[in-house]
Amino acid sequence: MLVAFSVSPTTSDAPDGSVSRAVARAVRVVRDSGLPHETTSMFTTIEGEWDECMAVVKAACEAVAQVSPRVALVLKADIRPGWDDQLSAKVERLEQHLRED
Repeated sequence: MLVAFSVSPTTSDAPDGSVSRAVARAVRVVRDSGLPHETTSMFTTIEGEWDECMAVVKAACEAVAQVSPRVALVLKADIRPGWDDQLSAKVERLEQHLRED
């Protein structure tokens, strides 16, 4: 499965309102998990089995909760049994269609 998620504190004491330091804590959890992943400006996507993906999401939320009394989570999952290595393959198929058109 692919899980795209965004986790952040709902409060920040940074003068500009930045939450990047807390978000970095969550991304560190993802990177340390060993799961295939990709981080963009708005989401981090991980690939793996249900239980291992959800464990990483939970740990990322807990990492942010260590520095914030309230945490926001947005999550989207593509559950497609029997399909592996879709983190890049889905994009490759899209690019192929764009080249064909």
